[in-house]
Amino acid sequence: MQHSVTELTLSNGAKGLLIHIPTATVMYSEFSFRAGEYLVDRDKWETPHIMEHMVLGANELVPKARQFQAEFEKNGAYSNASTSSYDISYEAECADFEWDRILDLLKIAITKPLFLPEEFDAEFGNVREELNSRSNNHFRNLSLGMRKQFGFYALTDKERLKLMNNVTIDDIREHFTNTHTTRNLRFIIAGKLPMKRRKLIRSLLENMELPEGEVRAPLPNEEPQPFTAPLYIHNPTVKNMYFYLDTFMTRQMRDPEQDALNLVNNMLTATLYSRILGTAREKGLVYGMSSGVNQTKLASNWWFGSQVMPKNAEALFEIISRELQAVFEGKISEEDTQAAKQYALGRFQRSGQTVAGVAIGYANRYFFDDQIDDYYKMPERIRAVSRNRIVSITQSMFHDNIWGVGVLGSVGKEYTKKLEDIVAPLWQLGK
Repeated sequence: MQHSVTELTLSNGAKGLLIHIPTATVMYSEFSFRAGEYLVDRDKWETPHIMEHMVLGANELVPKARQFQAEFEKNGAYSNASTSSYDISYEAECADFEWDRILDLLKIAITKPLFLPEEFDAEFGNVREELNSRSNNHFRNLSLGMRKQFGFYALTDKERLKLMNNVTIDDIREHFTNTHTTRNLRFIIAGKLPMKRRKLIRSLLENMELPEGEVRAPLPNEEPQPFTAPLYIHNPTVKNMYFYLDTFMTRQMRDPEQDALNLVNNMLTATLYSRILGTAREKGLVYGMSSGVNQTKLASNWWFGSQVMPKNAEALFEIISRELQAVFEGKISEEDTQAAKQYALGRFQRSGQTVAGVAIGYANRYFFDDQIDDYYKMPERIRAVSRNRIVSITQSMFHDNIWGVGVLGSVGKEYTKKLEDIVAPLWQLGK
């Protein structure tokens, strides 16, 4: 979608982006506070999550959660909220004709929640049900176990359930007061935004009834620690096995490096003709496989994961090892590189076909470090990736020797160690 971006720094210290999309028929808004679990004591871990459930509930305008949702959604509008280790975000999407009504309702919910005792009890139960249902997600369980073993802020859902009873409604109110300040707020509003509408939005947000606070809460200084042994989570009900393979570099990537790593990531696993997944599918070893790139304040992460039958796992790990070694050695054809670029360009174009898609394309980076990626330069950045840059960043991701293998299933620790031994030489080749 054709659009333009304006950054606002408000008089109350809040910052955000206005994304003007002249042809939009909907409005998308997202408000993000640095308010995740890393800001509370371990025994109060579930405080941010329960608070997030309650904020879009009873407030000074509508004194009951169900009534508020009925008012919010009566013309088909959508709202949601989410909590991560670092942030709490509130989002809304609505038809253009009611943009001001919905934005005002979202502002009231965020600034004037009542935190009623009866709604605390209800949402406490809902969060407990949510965590219990998540316990059936084997990828999530393994991922949380991996994050915890690497030393990041993380607890498993079982641990979180055990700690829930420590949280009181006073903890909810205190965490809200500590984190929901205007200087701690970042926002993105996307849709049809002529000048008159922008002025109204600025006025609305500058008059938010929240304290300014001091500064935006800084991200934690988490330094990933190498595994001393592979992580094995025994689950006798799982007949296949789930695995993750993670490697870290102890600094953030520069944009050209991230572009190159994203490209080789596509080359290896993104398609049914990719070098790892495509080869494995051709041999009947695995149905699907994923990989991805993440960044934290002090580190960059590249991960691979899948579920696979134990009898096929060794062959799959051999393919992973062989294909990564080939990248280290620069064995990348021009045909492979161009195919990965074309795939990345097409995927990029698809991602911006909706108002929400455009907004989310800016949100992840902006909420992380206040940087605004130039959407219109992305095709140029993709085309600029070279074979040498791919080789260099791939080697760098293995250079610091911080990595780990995790398996969930019933294959046992010895078999998990056997899989780790197959890929272990990569961290010597990457130096």
